[in-house]
Amino acid sequence: MYNEQKDKQSKSRRTSKKFLSRIAVIAIIIFVVMVAGAGIGFLTASIQTMPGLKGDIRPAASSQIFDSQGTPITTIHSTENRLPVSINKIPKNLQNAFIATEDSRFYQHIGIDPKGILRAVWANITNRGVAEGGSTITQQLAKNALLTQDQTIKRKIQEAFLALQIEQQYTKTEILEMYLNHIYFGQGAYGVQSAAQVYFGKNVEDLTLAECAMLAGIPKSPNYYSPLNNLKAATQRQATVLEQMVKYGYIDGNTAAKTQKEKLVLASKSGQNSVSDVAPYFVDYVLQQLIDKYGADAVYKEGLKIYTTLDTHMQEAAEAAMQQLPTVKTDSSGIQQPQGALVAIDPHTGYIKAMVGGRGTDQFNRAVMAERQPGSAFKPFVYLAAIESGMTASTIVDDSPISFDNWSPVNYDNKFHGKVTLRTALENSLNVPTVKLAKQLGADKPLYYAQQMGISTLVLDGGTNDRNLAMALGGLTRGVTPLELASAYGVLANQGVRAQPVAILKVVDRNGKVLEEYTPHEKAVINERSAYILTDILKGVILRGTGTAAAIGRPAAGKTGTTNDYKDAWFVGYTPDLVASVWMGNDNDGYLNGITGGTIPARIWHTFMSKALTTVPARDFPRPSGIISATISTEDGLLVNDPNNKDAKSEIFIEGTQPSKQSASSSDTGKEKDKEKTKNKTGEVPSDNATEPSADSNTLPPLPKREEDTALPPPPSPSSERDKKNIP
Repeated sequence: MYNEQKDKQSKSRRTSKKFLSRIAVIAIIIFVVMVAGAGIGFLTASIQTMPGLKGDIRPAASSQIFDSQGTPITTIHSTENRLPVSINKIPKNLQNAFIATEDSRFYQHIGIDPKGILRAVWANITNRGVAEGGSTITQQLAKNALLTQDQTIKRKIQEAFLALQIEQQYTKTEILEMYLNHIYFGQGAYGVQSAAQVYFGKNVEDLTLAECAMLAGIPKSPNYYSPLNNLKAATQRQATVLEQMVKYGYIDGNTAAKTQKEKLVLASKSGQNSVSDVAPYFVDYVLQQLIDKYGADAVYKEGLKIYTTLDTHMQEAAEAAMQQLPTVKTDSSGIQQPQGALVAIDPHTGYIKAMVGGRGTDQFNRAVMAERQPGSAFKPFVYLAAIESGMTASTIVDDSPISFDNWSPVNYDNKFHGKVTLRTALENSLNVPTVKLAKQLGADKPLYYAQQMGISTLVLDGGTNDRNLAMALGGLTRGVTPLELASAYGVLANQGVRAQPVAILKVVDRNGKVLEEYTPHEKAVINERSAYILTDILKGVILRGTGTAAAIGRPAAGKTGTTNDYKDAWFVGYTPDLVASVWMGNDNDGYLNGITGGTIPARIWHTFMSKALTTVPARDFPRPSGIISATISTEDGLLVNDPNNKDAKSEIFIEGTQPSKQSASSSDTGKEKDKEKTKNKTGEVPSDNATEPSADSNTLPPLPKREEDTALPPPPSPSSERDKKNIP
C-alpha cells in the first residue's frame, strides 16, 4: 500500500516535470520565432529601402564650418577633382598594392568575405591591429557610390547585398576600375589619376612602385597619410603597403627593401589646396577628424554643418602675433624658416580657441603634428611631483656641482647659486636643482603627472625611453606637441582639473539631424592646492624670472623653454581663463642662433594674450581653502619672526606643510655652525616643512580624491637609465 502510494507520487512528479519542460520548450520556440521574425522583417525592410545599382546618387551639397559664434568660417565645396581612367592605364603595381592592402581575397570572394570579417573581428578583440579591414573592395564601392556613411546595421546590410549585386552585374576588372576611380585621396583628389597629379605631378600610368605604394596607403586616413601633410606618417604607411605586397606574393622582400629607400619627389604644394583663408590649419584639423569619422564623401557632398570652438577674434590675434617670427631663410619647398605654432585653449572646457600651425602654404600642422623637445617647459612637471610629494615652495635645494656617470648638468648661465628654494629654482629655470629633485623623487613621478595632465607622447619602455634624469630638463625621446603642452598647463589654470582639448562642438546633416554633439567631461587629475602653489611659482616666472617679456599687466603664469642646442624655443602660459603655448624652431632641426623661450616666443605670447583678452575682465587665480601664509627665511626655508631679517620672505603653503621650526638665520649667533651641521652628504639642506621621498622610492603619489578613476595608469617600475644628455 505504502509502495503504491509512493509510486503514484513519483509518477505525478515526473508528469509535472514533463509538462513544465514542454511549456519551457514551447516558450523558447515562440521566442526564437519572434526574434527570427523581427530579424527577417528588419532584413526585408533594409533590402526594400536599398537603392538600386542604377539609381540616382544623392546630389552633392557643400558643407560649412562655423566658429563658436555660429559665423561661417569657410565652405567645403562639393566639386570633385576626378579624372576617370581606364584600368589599362592603371599600373599593375598600383592595382596589386590596393588589393594587398584593402582586400587580399578580392579575386576569390563573391562581394563579401566572411573570412576577412572574422579576421578583422579577431584582430580587434585581441588588439593586434590589422593591415586590411573586414570590408571588401566591392563593399567599399557600394558604400561610397550608393550609400551614406552612417555606421548602422541597416547600412551594413544594404552594403553587403549591394556588393553581391555588383559582383553579379560586373566583372572583377570593372569593379576594380570603378573603385580606383572613385576612392578619395585627400587634397580634394578623387581617383588615382587626380591623386597621381596632385601628389607626384604625373599621370597614373607613369607611377613607380614606390609612388604606387605611397598612394595605396593614403585612403586609410587621407589627411593624416597625405605626404603633403605628414611625410613621416605617409612613409611609414608606405612601408606597411610594401610589407603587404610581399606577404601576398606581388613583390619579393629585396624589391620592397630597395623601394622603401627610394626618395620620392612630391609635386609642389599649391595654395589652391588650402581649404580656407581663415584659420587654415584649424580647418584642416577639423576636416581630418570629420573625414576619418564620416568619410570624404560626407564632408564634401552631404551638406554638413560643422560648429567649432574657434574664436575668430582670438584667431586673428594669434595670426597677427605670429608675424613676429623672423625669416632667416626659405627652404627648397618655399617654406619660411624658422617655423612656429600657437594654440590657445579655454582651460575650463578644453575648447580650442585659436590655432596657428605654421606659416606659408604648406599643410603640416605643427600645432598638433610636430613633436618637439620642450626644454625647460617640461620642468613644471618635476616641481609638481615635488609639491604633490610633500615638498613646498620654500624647500631648499643646493645648487652645486653634481655628476651622474658621464653627465654633469650645468645651469644656463654656467654658474652655481648655492642654496635656493624651489620657487627660486623654477622662477630662474635652474637646471641643477631640477635634476637633483628628479633624482630624489625618481623619474617616474614627473612622467606620471605629465601623463595625467595630457602628454601622450612619452616613451615608457624599450631600450630608449624617457625614464631617466634627462627628462627633467625636457630631454624626451619623442618630444611634445604644442597642443598637448598647452592642454597640460591648462590643468594648472583649471585648479587641477583636466578638460580634453576639443575643436568640434556639433555636426548637423543637410536634413537638420544632429550627427554628434560634444559634451564636456572633466577629470580631477592633481590636487587643487598643489596646482595653486605651482601656479603661484609660475607667476613669478613672468614677474621676475626668465619670462618677464611675457608680462601682460594682469595675473598670469607661465614657463619658458629652450633646448641646449637652440633648436626649439617655447613659452607656455595661462591666465584663469585662457592658456596658450608658443613654439618656434626649424622644420629641418636647424638652429635658432641663440633665440630662447624668454625672447621671441614670450613676446609673441604677450602680443597674443594682450589682444585676445581685451574683452575678458582681469582676475586672479582663485585661492582654494587650505592655503596659508608664513614668513620664512630664504636661507633655510624655516620660520622667521624678526621682520627686519633681510632674508625674510612671505610664502604660501598647503596647510600642514608649513615649517614649524625657527630659522637659524634669525640670529647671527651660531648661524654658520648650524648651517654646516644641517648639510648632508649630497650638499642639500633639508627643511622640516616637507616629508621628502627617498631617492630610491618608486611609489607613485596617491590619486586625487575629488573623483573616482580619474587618473591615467601610472608608468611601470623604472628600468636601467639611458645615457644622459645635458639639456638646459
